[in-house]
Amino acid sequence: MQVEAVLFDLFDTLLLLESDEVYYDPSLRKLRESLTKNGIDVPFEDFRRVYFEVRDKFYSESSESLEEPHFNVRVSQTLQRFGYDLSVSNPIVVEATMAFADEFMRYVSLDNDAIKVLQRLHGRYKLGLVSNFGIPECGRKLLDIFGLNRFFDVVVISGEVNLRKPSPKIFGKALHALNADASRTVFVGDMLDLDIIGPKSVGMKTVLIERKPLKGEIKVKPDRIIKSLSELLTVLEEFLIRRQ
Repeated sequence: MQVEAVLFDLFDTLLLLESDEVYYDPSLRKLRESLTKNGIDVPFEDFRRVYFEVRDKFYSESSESLEEPHFNVRVSQTLQRFGYDLSVSNPIVVEATMAFADEFMRYVSLDNDAIKVLQRLHGRYKLGLVSNFGIPECGRKLLDIFGLNRFFDVVVISGEVNLRKPSPKIFGKALHALNADASRTVFVGDMLDLDIIGPKSVGMKTVLIERKPLKGEIKVKPDRIIKSLSELLTVLEEFLIRRQ
């Protein structure tokens, strides 16, 4: 296989994210503090309960539609449940979302091998990023903060395009932007359902970075499994050797 492009997932692939149990409540509290500052006083536990009802409804619907509305939509619809009719573009909603994002970023760190690996790949392959994230502004800010943006020829974040992995369409957008052939592209990610099934559906080779032990039956197998990003360099060489 002649590899011409490598696409990456973001969270728990290039950037490491602490668990939901660690970051979610502090981030929601900052969001709610922003709302309170702007005159919207809803008790935190009530806000938290309704927020998760709204969020879970989005996830349930997106499991079939594979759409990804911007995070502002969640905030707007949560507030509507409390009688506040604020649009997704209302400054109060936008500010609240960014308050969540600012706190969320405190729980993100850089994989130790990410820079080294991207430096080795940059200029040799077309590089891209495809991420599921409802706050694309935050995703792009993280890329800048950790010095990753300079390596990518294309960045596709679900909340910007209203598509989420494993939709074939979101991978197609990245391939089109790179002018890359799927059969010569490798996708690297940490989730079987998003980062293996999706890319394989459009004809890419896949590499799973195993952050947690795999459990149960694996219905769609990745072409390779690695324990660390540094192993990716060897895997790409193996793809080339097997082709020859």
